[in-house]
Amino acid sequence: MDDKRYLLSLIREGEHQQQDFKYRVADACKLAKSVSAFANTDGGRLLIGVRDDGHLSGVRSEEEIFMMHQAAYTFCKPEASIKFDTYHAEGRTIVVATVPPSNKRPVCAIDEEGRPRAYIRIHDENIVASPVHLALWRESQRVQGAMITYDDDIRRLLDVVNSRLTLNRIVRLSRLPRHRVITLMARLIRFGVLQWEYEGQQFLFWQG
Repeated sequence: MDDKRYLLSLIREGEHQQQDFKYRVADACKLAKSVSAFANTDGGRLLIGVRDDGHLSGVRSEEEIFMMHQAAYTFCKPEASIKFDTYHAEGRTIVVATVPPSNKRPVCAIDEEGRPRAYIRIHDENIVASPVHLALWRESQRVQGAMITYDDDIRRLLDVVNSRLTLNRIVRLSRLPRHRVITLMARLIRFGVLQWEYEGQQFLFWQG
């Protein structure tokens, strides 16, 4: 399969959980958000030099290629793993940047003010990870054979999570300290007791 046919086969998939189009790279910080989101979720690829409507625009300068490397190696902490492949079609250069899932989550993107922020990929969007996700990644580093102890705090938490609720609502209803709720929810998600989804621009949690 030649470069053009391969690129068009990817473009026909559209933007989705594991694919994003970038018309051009003007800001390494913004590109780092996509890298962070893919690394923290299921991995994915960026088609750089492709418009949102799927038309080939091409990478126009060495500066854009430099900013791609900056996004992965300077504006992501820890440094993200990424592979760049270059293709040529219709007299244009397209870069496919492939990001595998990270085993060092969270991979944070450094914003314009130098603050680290972790993202996750949901459908075709890069969403700021919730405090529960951050705790879940920490929880995943714990001993694999760890068990849940159903103490009073967990029972109180489960008593209130009887429908889809936001983190703030769960904290208010449980009357437990916020940091305690976040830690317990992460543990319960890890063991499949709680589930989550992103709906209406907010994270919702419920008993699975």
